[in-house]
Amino acid sequence: MHIAYQVWGNGPIDLVLVWGLISHCELFWDDPAMVEFLESLGRFARVIQFDKRGTGMSDAISGIPTLDERMDDIRIVMAAAGSDRAAIFGESEGGPIASLFTATFPERVSHLMLFGPLVRLVNDGDFTAGFAPEAFAAWLDGMVDSWGDGVFSAIAMPSRTDQEFAREIGGRVERFALNKGAFKRLMLANAEIDIRPVLPVIVPPTLVLHRVDDLLVPLAHGRYYADHIDGAQLIELDGPDHYVASGDSTAVAREMRRFVSSGAGAAPPDVDVDVDRVLATVLFTDIVGSTEAAARLGDRKWRDLLDDHDRLVRQEVERHRGRVVKTTGDGALATFDGPARGVRTAQSIAEGVRRLGIQIRAGVHTGEVELRGDDVGGVGVHIGARVSALADPGQVLVSRTVVDLVVGSGLEFADAGVHHLKGVPGDWPLFALSVS
Repeated sequence: MHIAYQVWGNGPIDLVLVWGLISHCELFWDDPAMVEFLESLGRFARVIQFDKRGTGMSDAISGIPTLDERMDDIRIVMAAAGSDRAAIFGESEGGPIASLFTATFPERVSHLMLFGPLVRLVNDGDFTAGFAPEAFAAWLDGMVDSWGDGVFSAIAMPSRTDQEFAREIGGRVERFALNKGAFKRLMLANAEIDIRPVLPVIVPPTLVLHRVDDLLVPLAHGRYYADHIDGAQLIELDGPDHYVASGDSTAVAREMRRFVSSGAGAAPPDVDVDVDRVLATVLFTDIVGSTEAAARLGDRKWRDLLDDHDRLVRQEVERHRGRVVKTTGDGALATFDGPARGVRTAQSIAEGVRRLGIQIRAGVHTGEVELRGDDVGGVGVHIGARVSALADPGQVLVSRTVVDLVVGSGLEFADAGVHHLKGVPGDWPLFALSVS
């Protein structure tokens, strides 16, 4: 997988730009307004921008990338650019990706800055600042029909609609960034994203910038981010433009520079940060009927079976880039930096142990965990354990948060009802992984 990226500027802090739905690093430099904005960033930072996989000049992909993979693009580009720690700027649909990366790898983020960030595209019973479902379907059909003509870009930058050059640039970026089919698939996947569970876990200092009359992502989205990220600053800017380089982009760059230069509670880029709570996916597995199996097999055969089980667990966890925290005698606890990887690992372990003549139950949850040396703790771990305990033999059971964050993975789930988790407040909707 090749990710296209660019680096410019020589400021004292690295700044990674995570663009929204469409980007084309090369064509951005054909728009004088965007050039002015990008060059202004380069006067106070070493700036890194990239085209997400499947868009712009990056490699084409089949299907839709998962949030795990979109977050991986940031990690890959930072490594390629030699950046250990950076300020992260997420714009529009790039807001959820930047937020997920920041919550998962807080030690790598000095500041989080969000511009017109999206919470969720389509409304549910608790969030009403997005599209009504039927309105979204009609809007998407219209956008697909006109994709490549610059209509989408014109909506994103209404203050420049009288500039034929701006519409022409917008159309070119649309055509070169995504074809019609890819645009529709990506928008349908974006409609399933819900970043709300992630926001309270974000630790680094955060700045939210949002234009008050934004026609694409209403101000309520930015306010939601600011209200649910501890200590976040919200700056409401004048204008209707969603495109950062329309309207008063000088004010955006000025506020970004002020935020990273003021310290805002962040350690300098070259200082190691001790982070003891992060967003992680926890996987618990448990052998079904272990006591009966041990009695039936005898100590030696049971020990040999456990050794085979533990080898299989470690192999599958490492294959999916996770970490085995510990084995528990007849099960295991592992953590992952992405929920789709955790679910796929649970699935492969459940399939693998059948060859050993045993079954497991598995539970997967994504939430805040506390790092305690090589161990993990906290409410997120307790929830994962409780979810696992409710799974049927051979079943992988997951929390609602996992379902919300595996968009594009191809994983399918069936409603497993609402449950009370012992020791955890509230009612919890759970979902069972569907096995084809």
